[in-house]
Amino acid sequence: MKFILITGMSGAGKSTALNFFEDSGYFCVDNLPPDLISKFAELCLHSEMNKIAVVSDIRGGKFFEDLTNKLNYLEENQIEHEILFLEASDKSLVDRYKETRRRHPLEKEGRVLDAIREERKKLEQLRGKANNIIDTTNISIKELKQKLKRNYSGQDKDFQGLTINIISFGFKYGIPLDADMVFDVRFLANPYYVDSLKELTGKDKEVKDYILKWPITKRFYNKFLDLIGFLIPEYEKEGKSHLSIAIGCTGGHHRSVTTALELQEFLGGKGYDVTVNHRDINK
Repeated sequence: MKFILITGMSGAGKSTALNFFEDSGYFCVDNLPPDLISKFAELCLHSEMNKIAVVSDIRGGKFFEDLTNKLNYLEENQIEHEILFLEASDKSLVDRYKETRRRHPLEKEGRVLDAIREERKKLEQLRGKANNIIDTTNISIKELKQKLKRNYSGQDKDFQGLTINIISFGFKYGIPLDADMVFDVRFLANPYYVDSLKELTGKDKEVKDYILKWPITKRFYNKFLDLIGFLIPEYEKEGKSHLSIAIGCTGGHHRSVTTALELQEFLGGKGYDVTVNHRDINK
């Protein structure tokens, strides 16, 4: 079991880090009281969960002071764990609290800077035990995700990078609401008007051969696949973990299905994790 404790300064990016691990296939818990860490670890040991990420920080109040003892329990019981500590400069944290208008957990009478300094002092010992310290003072959310990916994807053979879901659909039934990109292939030759192909689908070789035989289809596929091949690495740089590409024709039976399968083959050949859903093929 891999157990990652995310902690550090309030406002330094712990929520972003937790979202990263959740998208990477970890079972995640936010604001876990230190008293529950040992019990939670024992529970996980006797379950099928083998990748755990939890946030435990100053929000735990007086219970947080016992965190070091609970980490000692993990060591004594040889539970593999790692501490990820996030921090930022006082000025940066003050600015972030001003922007969000949220209260610092230790804030009294509106003195957020005093609260930040008090928290930093309380965290000194825990910071010293951290396996990985990331200073988010001058980095964006995107850059933080990139740092996490560099630090943790190499350690985890099961790390999940960008997953791509391709949806074929019929415009007559509406555009998929969760699509990141939508492509309209209704301009391609329609097998529906060929009697021998009408009752088949884009999965059938006869339909695929019919769609692909036209010069306009070949020109479109060359441009389409080149565009997708350009865009996906850019989405990865942005830290996106899930991408949904919708391809539509009139009824969702022929042209969109064939095009979705062509795209699946193209992306699969590049090593991406790709799934295909033919939403309207049976309507």
